[in-house]
Amino acid sequence: MSTVTTDEGTGLSISAAAEALGVTAHTLRYYERAGLMLTPVDRAHSSHRRYREADLRWVTLLTKLRATGMPIRDIRAYAELVRFGEGNEAGRLALLEAHREAVLTQLAEVRRSLEAIDTKIAVYREKTHA
Repeated sequence: MSTVTTDEGTGLSISAAAEALGVTAHTLRYYERAGLMLTPVDRAHSSHRRYREADLRWVTLLTKLRATGMPIRDIRAYAELVRFGEGNEAGRLALLEAHREAVLTQLAEVRRSLEAIDTKIAVYREKTHA
């Protein structure tokens, strides 16, 4: 993920950024509309979006938070804290620790479900190979 310089200015177009990040252009536009980006995405003279390295790193984090089930409202709260700058690290930590606990709970549930599936697989393997 490195920024490039084009006739349109420094940065990646929305389609190039989406491809580099493994998301859709629609997702990137949504993150902007939802107030999840740290700073407004730069625009070229043509008004096309230009994603810089910092934007790509931030969206990578956003996608990780979403992939682990963090609600948009919590991501927005986290983004607001980060945007505000130093002095609120305790709030950021509390938000991320709470989310971590939720993820651990989800993982435990998935493990229990996987164990149930493995039990059924063992039963059917025994019946089909016996």
